[in-house]
Amino acid sequence: MRSKLDACLEAVNQVLLGKQAQVRLAMTCLLANGHLLIEDLPGMGKTTLSHTLAKVLGLSFQRIQFTSDLLPGDILGTSVFDKDSGLFVFHPGPIFAELILADEINRATPKSQSALLEAMEEGQVTIEGATRMLPRPFFVIATQNPVSQGGTFSLPESQLDRFMMRLSLGYPSMAAERELLLGAARRDLLPLLKPVLDHQGLALLQAEVGKVRASDALIDYVLRLVEATRTQPQFAYGLSPRGSLALLAAARAWALLGGRDYVIPEDVQTVLPSVVGHRLRERADPAGHGGGALVQWLLREVPAL
Repeated sequence: MRSKLDACLEAVNQVLLGKQAQVRLAMTCLLANGHLLIEDLPGMGKTTLSHTLAKVLGLSFQRIQFTSDLLPGDILGTSVFDKDSGLFVFHPGPIFAELILADEINRATPKSQSALLEAMEEGQVTIEGATRMLPRPFFVIATQNPVSQGGTFSLPESQLDRFMMRLSLGYPSMAAERELLLGAARRDLLPLLKPVLDHQGLALLQAEVGKVRASDALIDYVLRLVEATRTQPQFAYGLSPRGSLALLAAARAWALLGGRDYVIPEDVQTVLPSVVGHRLRERADPAGHGGGALVQWLLREVPAL
């Protein structure tokens, strides 16, 4: 199973050049049963990463293009009257897939954004009074443009908190971009990809994450980090219990990717920016979107031992 996990990472890295750290974090999020938010400028490879993960992991894939006129029914589905049977027949929306790409999620109105809340938290959707289960596994990758760009609606804290991790791909290195320019188009490589993991293998790996040992001292370190966000004056508000659970789960998944069955403080420190950066706000600027300085303060000031 370890060799298959390495093969998954290698296959994705062959398509998304020069982004090994971000690919590893994305895989960490998936193994930890979380959802991923990718915030970056257009054209950085967000969609390519999502599609490549779906192909390599053998997951059914649906892309939902979020626009200002998107309605919740366009995401969840709707019932249509069938004149032959005289009954309303439910037609499932694109949410009923194993990997969902919610592309440019912050271009849609808050009403459409909120259509994902129940799906991401409960793995089900309630439509017209009926609850329908979503497939397993169920993984949402949402992309958003920087909030400084026009035509965007900021995600509310309740929506942001559903995402276990937030990443930014950034510009490629000069060497990676040279290889990109000289090689085949990345999208042309997607049809050539073969699934490396099946559903059973992915489920086994996700189950293994929960078995990765976290010592009492490691748990105390996580608790100190969380407590600092709740008590120090520069934080507008502290991490929720969902945030602390996400931090430990991501650290366990990162340890598993590193070939260990136990968590060390460096695992927590590596995933901390991606897990808590979008959950934190400075008291002086509670409406801002920069938790990076607060994360660096946590890494610098909170002792690991």
